[in-house]
Amino acid sequence: MKFLFASRVSNMPAFSVRSEDSRQRHESWISLAEELPAEELFPLSQLGEAAGTVFSAGPRVLQYGEVAGSLALRQWLHARWKQDQRLSVDPANILLTSGSQQTIDLLVRIYVNSGETVLVESPAPPGCLQVLHLQGARVIHVACDEQGIIPESLDEMIRLHRPKLLFVSPNFGNPTGRVWSLERRQAVLALCMQHELLIAEDDAYGDLHFGSEPVSSFRQRYPTLFKLDRDQGGNHVLYIGSFSKTIVPALRIGWAAGDEHLIQVMSAAKQTADWQSSTMNQTILLRLLQSQRFDWSSHITMLNREYDIRLKLMLELLKRPNWRGTEVEVPIGGMFLWAQLPDQLDGEALLSRALEKGVSFLPGARCYASGEGSSSIRLNFTHPGRDELLLGMNLISEVIAEMRHDGK
Repeated sequence: MKFLFASRVSNMPAFSVRSEDSRQRHESWISLAEELPAEELFPLSQLGEAAGTVFSAGPRVLQYGEVAGSLALRQWLHARWKQDQRLSVDPANILLTSGSQQTIDLLVRIYVNSGETVLVESPAPPGCLQVLHLQGARVIHVACDEQGIIPESLDEMIRLHRPKLLFVSPNFGNPTGRVWSLERRQAVLALCMQHELLIAEDDAYGDLHFGSEPVSSFRQRYPTLFKLDRDQGGNHVLYIGSFSKTIVPALRIGWAAGDEHLIQVMSAAKQTADWQSSTMNQTILLRLLQSQRFDWSSHITMLNREYDIRLKLMLELLKRPNWRGTEVEVPIGGMFLWAQLPDQLDGEALLSRALEKGVSFLPGARCYASGEGSSSIRLNFTHPGRDELLLGMNLISEVIAEMRHDGK
Protein backbone atom coordinates (compact mmCIF):
# COMPACT_ATOMS: atom_id res chain seq x y z
CA MET A 1 0.00 0.00 0.00
CA LYS A 2 0.97 3.63 -0.35
CA PHE A 3 1.46 5.35 2.99
CA LEU A 4 -0.09 8.80 3.34
CA PHE A 5 1.89 10.38 6.15
CA ALA A 6 0.78 13.42 8.10
CA SER A 7 1.82 16.66 6.42
CA ARG A 8 4.15 17.55 9.28
CA VAL A 9 6.41 14.58 8.42
CA SER A 10 7.63 16.58 5.41
CA ASN A 11 9.12 19.05 7.90
CA MET A 12 11.21 16.37 9.61
CA PRO A 13 14.87 16.61 8.56
CA ALA A 14 17.28 13.68 8.80
CA PHE A 15 19.98 15.43 10.79
CA SER A 16 21.58 12.30 12.18
CA VAL A 17 24.74 10.88 10.65
CA ARG A 18 23.95 7.62 12.42
CA SER A 19 21.83 6.14 9.63
CA GLU A 20 23.75 7.45 6.63
CA ASP A 21 25.85 4.38 5.95
CA SER A 22 25.53 0.82 7.22
CA ARG A 23 29.33 0.64 7.38
CA GLN A 24 29.16 2.74 10.53
CA ARG A 25 27.90 -0.33 12.37
CA HIS A 26 31.16 -2.16 11.73
CA GLU A 27 33.55 -2.30 14.66
CA SER A 28 36.23 -0.62 12.56
CA TRP A 29 34.09 2.46 12.00
CA ILE A 30 35.28 5.63 13.72
CA SER A 31 32.56 8.11 14.61
CA LEU A 32 33.34 11.65 15.68
CA ALA A 33 29.75 12.54 14.82
CA GLU A 34 27.45 11.27 17.51
CA GLU A 35 26.56 12.57 20.96
CA LEU A 36 28.05 9.59 22.77
CA PRO A 37 30.02 9.27 26.02
CA ALA A 38 32.94 6.87 26.41
CA GLU A 39 31.72 3.29 26.88
CA GLU A 40 34.89 2.19 28.66
CA LEU A 41 34.13 4.75 31.42
CA PHE A 42 30.66 3.38 32.21
CA PRO A 43 30.33 2.20 35.86
CA LEU A 44 29.61 -1.30 34.57
CA SER A 45 30.35 -3.43 37.63
CA GLN A 46 28.54 -1.06 40.00
CA LEU A 47 25.51 -0.99 37.71
CA GLY A 48 25.53 -4.78 37.62
CA GLU A 49 25.57 -4.95 41.40
CA ALA A 50 22.79 -2.38 41.62
CA ALA A 51 20.66 -4.34 39.15
CA GLY A 52 21.22 -7.58 41.07
CA THR A 53 20.17 -5.95 44.31
CA VAL A 54 17.07 -4.47 42.71
CA PHE A 55 15.93 -7.75 41.13
CA SER A 56 16.52 -9.72 44.33
CA ALA A 57 14.02 -7.46 46.08
CA GLY A 58 11.09 -8.92 44.12
CA PRO A 59 8.90 -8.24 41.09
CA ARG A 60 7.49 -4.87 42.14
CA VAL A 61 10.26 -3.05 40.26
CA LEU A 62 8.83 -4.51 37.02
CA GLN A 63 5.40 -2.98 37.59
CA TYR A 64 4.00 0.32 36.36
CA GLY A 65 5.00 3.30 38.48
CA GLU A 66 4.24 6.98 38.87
CA VAL A 67 3.91 9.07 35.72
CA ALA A 68 6.27 11.65 37.24
CA GLY A 69 8.82 8.93 37.97
CA SER A 70 10.42 7.57 41.12
CA LEU A 71 9.85 9.95 44.02
CA ALA A 72 13.06 8.71 45.66
CA LEU A 73 15.08 9.56 42.55
CA ARG A 74 13.45 12.97 42.28
CA GLN A 75 14.34 13.55 45.93
CA TRP A 76 17.95 12.57 45.16
CA LEU A 77 18.03 15.16 42.38
CA HIS A 78 16.57 17.78 44.69
CA ALA A 79 19.23 17.06 47.33
CA ARG A 80 22.07 17.00 44.81
CA TRP A 81 21.07 20.24 43.17
CA LYS A 82 20.70 21.93 46.54
CA GLN A 83 24.12 20.65 47.64
CA ASP A 84 25.98 22.16 44.69
CA GLN A 85 23.81 25.30 44.85
CA ARG A 86 22.51 24.70 41.34
CA LEU A 87 18.92 25.26 42.37
CA SER A 88 16.23 24.26 44.85
CA VAL A 89 13.01 22.81 43.52
CA ASP A 90 10.24 20.75 45.08
CA PRO A 91 10.51 17.10 43.91
CA ALA A 92 6.81 17.37 43.01
CA ASN A 93 7.85 19.83 40.30
CA ILE A 94 10.32 17.42 38.69
CA LEU A 95 9.22 15.09 35.88
CA LEU A 96 11.44 12.14 34.99
CA THR A 97 11.54 11.45 31.27
CA SER A 98 13.12 9.02 28.81
CA GLY A 99 16.09 11.31 28.21
CA SER A 100 16.36 15.02 27.50
CA GLN A 101 15.21 14.49 23.92
CA GLN A 102 11.81 13.31 25.16
CA THR A 103 11.67 16.27 27.53
CA ILE A 104 12.13 18.65 24.60
CA ASP A 105 9.54 16.75 22.56
CA LEU A 106 6.95 16.88 25.36
CA LEU A 107 7.49 20.60 25.90
CA VAL A 108 7.17 21.45 22.22
CA ARG A 109 4.07 19.26 21.83
CA ILE A 110 2.20 20.97 24.65
CA TYR A 111 3.47 24.52 24.19
CA VAL A 112 4.21 25.31 20.54
CA ASN A 113 1.54 25.43 17.84
CA SER A 114 2.37 24.85 14.20
CA GLY A 115 3.59 28.11 12.68
CA GLU A 116 4.60 29.70 15.98
CA THR A 117 8.14 31.03 16.35
CA VAL A 118 10.81 29.45 18.52
CA LEU A 119 14.17 31.14 19.03
CA VAL A 120 17.34 29.08 19.25
CA GLU A 121 21.05 29.75 19.57
CA SER A 122 23.24 30.06 16.49
CA PRO A 123 24.18 27.24 15.96
CA ALA A 124 21.72 24.94 17.74
CA PRO A 125 21.47 21.24 18.72
CA PRO A 126 20.34 19.08 15.77
CA GLY A 127 17.99 17.01 17.94
CA CYS A 128 16.16 20.13 19.09
CA LEU A 129 15.82 21.33 15.50
CA GLN A 130 14.34 17.97 14.52
CA VAL A 131 11.63 18.24 17.18
CA LEU A 132 10.81 21.84 16.29
CA HIS A 133 10.57 21.15 12.56
CA LEU A 134 8.35 18.10 13.08
CA GLN A 135 5.97 20.20 15.16
CA GLY A 136 5.87 22.80 12.39
CA ALA A 137 7.51 25.55 14.42
CA ARG A 138 9.12 28.53 12.72
CA VAL A 139 12.73 28.42 13.89
CA ILE A 140 14.76 31.63 14.16
CA HIS A 141 18.42 31.73 15.18
CA VAL A 142 19.61 34.44 17.56
CA ALA A 143 23.11 35.81 17.04
CA CYS A 144 25.73 34.57 19.51
CA ASP A 145 29.38 35.14 20.30
CA GLU A 146 31.83 33.35 22.59
CA GLN A 147 29.96 34.65 25.67
CA GLY A 148 26.54 33.40 24.58
CA ILE A 149 23.44 34.96 23.08
CA ILE A 150 23.89 38.64 22.23
CA PRO A 151 21.17 40.50 24.18
CA GLU A 152 20.64 43.17 21.52
CA SER A 153 19.97 40.46 18.92
CA LEU A 154 17.58 38.66 21.26
CA ASP A 155 15.68 41.88 21.96
CA GLU A 156 15.35 42.52 18.23
CA MET A 157 14.17 38.97 17.49
CA ILE A 158 11.59 39.10 20.28
CA ARG A 159 10.14 42.39 19.01
CA LEU A 160 10.15 41.28 15.37
CA HIS A 161 8.83 37.73 15.71
CA ARG A 162 6.94 37.54 19.03
CA PRO A 163 8.28 34.05 19.78
CA LYS A 164 6.62 31.42 21.97
CA LEU A 165 9.79 29.83 23.33
CA LEU A 166 13.55 30.32 23.62
CA PHE A 167 15.71 27.18 23.66
CA VAL A 168 19.24 27.56 25.09
CA SER A 169 22.20 25.63 26.55
CA PRO A 170 24.33 28.07 28.57
CA ASN A 171 26.76 25.41 29.87
CA PHE A 172 28.90 23.61 27.25
CA GLY A 173 26.00 23.47 24.82
CA ASN A 174 25.74 21.36 21.70
CA PRO A 175 27.42 21.96 19.27
CA THR A 176 29.84 24.73 20.33
CA GLY A 177 30.64 23.92 23.97
CA ARG A 178 30.33 27.60 24.87
CA VAL A 179 29.83 28.86 28.40
CA TRP A 180 27.70 31.97 28.75
CA SER A 181 29.08 34.73 30.94
CA LEU A 182 27.11 35.63 34.05
CA GLU A 183 26.29 39.02 32.54
CA ARG A 184 24.75 37.37 29.46
CA ARG A 185 22.69 35.02 31.60
CA GLN A 186 21.31 37.92 33.58
CA ALA A 187 20.60 40.02 30.49
CA VAL A 188 18.86 37.21 28.59
CA LEU A 189 16.74 36.31 31.60
CA ALA A 190 15.78 39.95 32.13
CA LEU A 191 14.59 40.25 28.52
CA CYS A 192 12.56 37.04 28.71
CA MET A 193 10.98 38.09 31.98
CA GLN A 194 10.13 41.48 30.46
CA HIS A 195 8.47 39.89 27.43
CA GLU A 196 6.96 36.89 29.25
CA LEU A 197 8.95 34.46 27.10
CA LEU A 198 9.45 30.89 28.33
CA ILE A 199 13.06 29.63 28.34
CA ALA A 200 13.89 25.95 27.90
CA GLU A 201 17.34 25.54 29.47
CA ASP A 202 19.14 22.33 28.48
CA ASP A 203 21.87 21.53 31.00
CA ALA A 204 22.65 17.98 29.86
CA TYR A 205 26.38 18.77 29.58
CA GLY A 206 26.68 21.05 32.59
CA ASP A 207 28.65 18.65 34.82
CA LEU A 208 31.30 17.99 32.16
CA HIS A 209 33.62 20.82 33.21
CA PHE A 210 37.37 20.49 32.66
CA GLY A 211 40.25 21.96 34.59
CA SER A 212 41.15 22.04 38.27
CA GLU A 213 38.08 23.96 39.43
CA PRO A 214 35.50 21.69 41.10
CA VAL A 215 32.18 21.42 39.29
CA SER A 216 30.40 22.77 42.38
CA SER A 217 32.55 25.92 42.28
CA PHE A 218 31.89 26.35 38.56
CA ARG A 219 28.16 26.00 39.25
CA GLN A 220 28.30 28.79 41.80
CA ARG A 221 30.12 31.15 39.43
CA TYR A 222 27.81 30.32 36.54
CA PRO A 223 24.35 29.72 38.01
CA THR A 224 21.68 28.20 35.83
CA LEU A 225 19.06 30.48 34.34
CA PHE A 226 16.58 28.42 36.32
CA LYS A 227 18.26 29.38 39.59
CA LEU A 228 18.58 33.04 38.62
CA ASP A 229 14.89 33.07 37.71
CA ARG A 230 13.80 31.30 40.89
CA ASP A 231 15.90 33.63 43.03
CA GLN A 232 13.74 36.46 41.66
CA GLY A 233 10.50 34.59 42.26
CA GLY A 234 10.01 33.87 38.55
CA ASN A 235 8.69 30.87 36.63
CA HIS A 236 10.11 31.66 33.21
CA VAL A 237 12.54 28.72 32.88
CA LEU A 238 12.08 25.00 32.35
CA TYR A 239 15.23 23.18 33.46
CA ILE A 240 16.17 20.14 31.33
CA GLY A 241 18.85 17.52 31.91
CA SER A 242 19.83 13.90 31.63
CA PHE A 243 21.95 11.11 33.10
CA SER A 244 22.83 9.93 29.58
CA LYS A 245 26.06 11.91 29.37
CA THR A 246 27.25 11.22 32.92
CA ILE A 247 26.13 7.64 33.74
CA VAL A 248 24.93 5.65 30.69
CA PRO A 249 22.60 6.53 27.80
CA ALA A 250 20.73 3.20 27.76
CA LEU A 251 18.98 3.86 31.05
CA ARG A 252 17.12 6.66 29.23
CA ILE A 253 16.58 8.88 32.25
CA GLY A 254 16.24 12.62 31.93
CA TRP A 255 14.23 15.29 33.69
CA ALA A 256 12.26 18.49 33.48
CA ALA A 257 11.99 20.85 36.45
CA GLY A 258 9.86 23.94 36.48
CA ASP A 259 6.57 25.62 37.22
CA GLU A 260 4.00 23.28 38.78
CA HIS A 261 1.37 23.88 36.08
CA LEU A 262 3.87 23.37 33.25
CA ILE A 263 5.08 20.10 34.77
CA GLN A 264 1.51 18.90 35.23
CA VAL A 265 0.65 19.45 31.57
CA MET A 266 3.89 17.81 30.43
CA SER A 267 3.08 14.84 32.68
CA ALA A 268 -0.32 14.51 31.03
CA ALA A 269 1.34 14.53 27.61
CA LYS A 270 3.82 11.90 28.77
CA GLN A 271 0.96 9.55 29.61
CA THR A 272 -0.09 9.65 25.96
CA ALA A 273 3.50 8.97 24.82
CA ASP A 274 4.69 6.09 27.02
CA TRP A 275 2.69 6.37 30.26
CA GLN A 276 5.89 6.56 32.31
CA SER A 277 9.62 6.05 31.99
CA SER A 278 11.03 2.71 33.10
CA THR A 279 10.52 2.03 36.82
CA MET A 280 13.18 -0.66 36.60
CA ASN A 281 15.82 1.67 35.14
CA GLN A 282 15.06 4.42 37.63
CA THR A 283 15.34 1.99 40.55
CA ILE A 284 18.65 0.62 39.29
CA LEU A 285 20.02 4.14 38.83
CA LEU A 286 18.91 5.19 42.31
CA ARG A 287 20.51 2.08 43.83
CA LEU A 288 23.76 2.97 42.02
CA LEU A 289 23.68 6.58 43.20
CA GLN A 290 23.09 5.46 46.80
CA SER A 291 25.72 2.70 46.71
CA GLN A 292 28.81 2.95 48.91
CA ARG A 293 30.78 1.60 45.94
CA PHE A 294 29.86 4.58 43.80
CA ASP A 295 30.61 8.22 44.48
CA TRP A 296 28.99 10.74 42.14
CA SER A 297 31.60 13.46 42.57
CA SER A 298 34.52 11.09 42.04
CA HIS A 299 32.85 9.65 38.96
CA ILE A 300 32.33 13.10 37.42
CA THR A 301 35.94 14.04 38.24
CA MET A 302 37.17 10.89 36.47
CA LEU A 303 35.05 11.62 33.37
CA ASN A 304 36.23 15.20 33.18
CA ARG A 305 39.88 14.24 33.58
CA GLU A 306 39.73 11.75 30.70
CA TYR A 307 37.61 13.94 28.43
CA ASP A 308 40.00 16.84 28.99
CA ILE A 309 42.88 14.63 27.82
CA ARG A 310 40.97 13.65 24.67
CA LEU A 311 40.09 17.26 23.90
CA LYS A 312 43.73 18.30 24.24
CA LEU A 313 44.74 15.46 21.94
CA MET A 314 42.24 16.64 19.32
CA LEU A 315 43.51 20.20 19.61
CA GLU A 316 47.11 19.01 19.11
CA LEU A 317 46.09 17.05 16.02
CA LEU A 318 44.48 20.18 14.59
CA LYS A 319 47.93 21.78 14.57
CA ARG A 320 49.13 19.38 11.88
CA PRO A 321 49.73 20.78 8.37
CA ASN A 322 46.64 19.37 6.65
CA TRP A 323 44.41 21.19 9.14
CA ARG A 324 46.10 24.57 8.64
CA GLY A 325 43.60 27.40 8.52
CA THR A 326 41.02 25.59 10.65
CA GLU A 327 39.52 27.83 13.32
CA VAL A 328 38.09 26.37 16.51
CA GLU A 329 36.27 27.52 19.62
CA VAL A 330 38.16 25.78 22.44
CA PRO A 331 35.62 24.65 25.05
CA ILE A 332 36.30 24.11 28.75
CA GLY A 333 33.79 21.30 28.99
CA GLY A 334 31.12 19.31 27.21
CA MET A 335 31.55 16.77 24.41
CA PHE A 336 32.15 18.73 21.21
CA LEU A 337 34.62 20.86 19.32
CA TRP A 338 33.13 23.33 16.82
CA ALA A 339 35.43 24.00 13.89
CA GLN A 340 35.44 26.29 10.86
CA LEU A 341 37.01 24.45 7.93
CA PRO A 342 39.89 26.03 6.01
CA ASP A 343 39.47 27.44 2.50
CA GLN A 344 35.66 27.49 2.89
CA LEU A 345 35.53 23.72 2.36
CA ASP A 346 32.02 22.30 2.41
CA GLY A 347 31.23 20.12 5.44
CA GLU A 348 28.75 17.88 3.61
CA ALA A 349 31.21 17.24 0.77
CA LEU A 350 33.95 16.53 3.30
CA LEU A 351 31.73 14.05 5.11
CA SER A 352 30.81 12.25 1.90
CA ARG A 353 34.46 11.57 1.17
CA ALA A 354 35.35 10.86 4.81
CA LEU A 355 32.70 8.13 4.93
CA GLU A 356 34.61 6.29 2.23
CA LYS A 357 37.61 6.16 4.57
CA GLY A 358 35.53 4.88 7.51
CA VAL A 359 35.21 8.02 9.63
CA SER A 360 32.34 10.43 10.26
CA PHE A 361 31.59 13.78 11.90
CA LEU A 362 28.61 16.14 11.90
CA PRO A 363 28.46 18.82 9.17
CA GLY A 364 27.74 22.20 10.71
CA ALA A 365 24.82 22.96 8.38
CA ARG A 366 22.78 20.40 10.32
CA CYS A 367 22.97 22.69 13.34
CA TYR A 368 21.11 25.45 11.52
CA ALA A 369 17.53 25.82 10.32
CA SER A 370 18.48 28.52 7.83
CA GLY A 371 21.09 26.97 5.53
CA GLU A 372 24.11 28.44 7.31
CA GLY A 373 27.18 26.65 8.60
CA SER A 374 28.22 24.90 5.38
CA SER A 375 31.93 25.31 6.16
CA SER A 376 31.63 24.25 9.80
CA ILE A 377 31.82 20.80 11.41
CA ARG A 378 31.16 19.38 14.87
CA LEU A 379 33.67 16.88 16.25
CA ASN A 380 32.89 14.62 19.22
CA PHE A 381 35.97 13.93 21.34
CA THR A 382 34.40 11.92 24.18
CA HIS A 383 33.34 8.67 22.51
CA PRO A 384 36.40 7.59 20.48
CA GLY A 385 39.32 6.21 22.45
CA ARG A 386 42.66 7.97 22.10
CA ASP A 387 43.88 5.67 19.31
CA GLU A 388 40.57 5.97 17.45
CA LEU A 389 40.62 9.72 17.85
CA LEU A 390 44.14 9.90 16.44
CA LEU A 391 43.26 7.74 13.44
CA GLY A 392 39.92 9.45 12.81
CA MET A 393 41.41 12.94 12.80
CA ASN A 394 44.22 11.81 10.51
CA LEU A 395 41.73 10.28 8.06
CA ILE A 396 39.69 13.50 7.95
CA SER A 397 42.87 15.51 7.43
CA GLU A 398 43.72 13.28 4.46
CA VAL A 399 40.37 14.13 2.88
CA ILE A 400 40.97 17.84 3.47
CA ALA A 401 44.31 17.57 1.69
CA GLU A 402 42.68 15.69 -1.20
CA MET A 403 39.92 18.30 -1.55
CA ARG A 404 42.50 21.09 -1.55
CA HIS A 405 44.42 19.28 -4.24
CA ASP A 406 41.26 18.82 -6.30
CA GLY A 407 40.34 22.47 -5.82
CA LYS A 408 36.99 21.57 -4.20
